[in-house]
Amino acid sequence: MKPIHFGKLFGLQISILPLGFIGTLALWIGFSAIAHYALGFAFDESVLLGFVATILHWIFELIHSLGHAFAAKQTGYPMLGITFGIFAILAATRYPKDEPTLPSSIHIRRALGGPIANGLLSILFFLLLPLWPGNWFWIGMFALFENLFVYTLQVFLPLGFNDGSTILRNLRRK
Repeated sequence: MKPIHFGKLFGLQISILPLGFIGTLALWIGFSAIAHYALGFAFDESVLLGFVATILHWIFELIHSLGHAFAAKQTGYPMLGITFGIFAILAATRYPKDEPTLPSSIHIRRALGGPIANGLLSILFFLLLPLWPGNWFWIGMFALFENLFVYTLQVFLPLGFNDGSTILRNLRRK
């Protein structure tokens, strides 16, 4: 599938695969269903909270990728862009195709950038959680847990396509 380009953000080419739009709809429906059936919210509020959770998911995905970009820039081997819609609900970082063979330490530093960014965000959400009023508390919980488990602690769970896999693969090379 050919990505749709949205322009640049912080010098990075931002694009989305068509599958990302389907993933967005699936997330919205899924989060809304959880709010309605599992948490017992009214239908209209569930749809709104599901939409907010979906937007937050993509914001956290962007922050994760920008963490990688910051770390990559610090190593001297920067990223080119971010493509959203990988596996419908994730993003992938893009590096130059002609990049030289890099030491394992560079790959590990770049891979840790995203989880560190989301780890810091997790701490912020943890500290702010008591301030979220009423049903919006659940959006705060979602933000905390998605940042903590999906984006930060995943470095300890190599799945073959994530940061944990990059780190493990490069630790083995060392």
